[in-house]
Amino acid sequence: MKKFQTITSTYVPLPIENVDTDQIIPARFLKATTREGFGDNLFADWRYDKEGNPKGDFVLNDPTYSGEVLVAGKNFGSGSSREHAAWAIAGYGFKVVVSSFFADIFRNNALNNGILPVVVSDDFLRGLFNASKADPKSTVTVNLEEQTITNNTTGECEQFEINAYKKECLLKGLDDIDFLLSNKDKIVAYEQQRTYAY
Repeated sequence: MKKFQTITSTYVPLPIENVDTDQIIPARFLKATTREGFGDNLFADWRYDKEGNPKGDFVLNDPTYSGEVLVAGKNFGSGSSREHAAWAIAGYGFKVVVSSFFADIFRNNALNNGILPVVVSDDFLRGLFNASKADPKSTVTVNLEEQTITNNTTGECEQFEINAYKKECLLKGLDDIDFLLSNKDKIVAYEQQRTYAY
């Protein structure tokens, strides 16, 4: 994974609550066993008509909005535990998803795939939606080291929580296996000094 650095970006607003993993990536796309191509089918049923043509009224098809940050309504990622939802979000190019609530399994899948889920208050979320509605080029800054998110239109800033281990992995660009390998010397030294009873 790439190291996560402070991001200042325009963002894509998706003010829809209770978005589940089947809406993020419909079940018919789950036959693939590699991550390639999932970004093309992110929100496929909202994004394309039955003939596969882009729907002009869906935000991902609106060139006015872009960025590395997806700002979503409350309760994002509910439903099944499919990791493919995180693959699709990462494949599209999002590095951060902002919401006022995430389903636990989705949040963990996102972190395991290099995506930072940022939980904000309902008021802060509303402020982001209002800012993007007034100006689609509004930006947000996410500082993982300081665990802050800033609405650059209003200057409002909030702290967010993240598991310390996952924070370290994102900052260093490590997945779980990379993290273990980076600590190989410590693991070997610990095992060598242990005494085993047989």
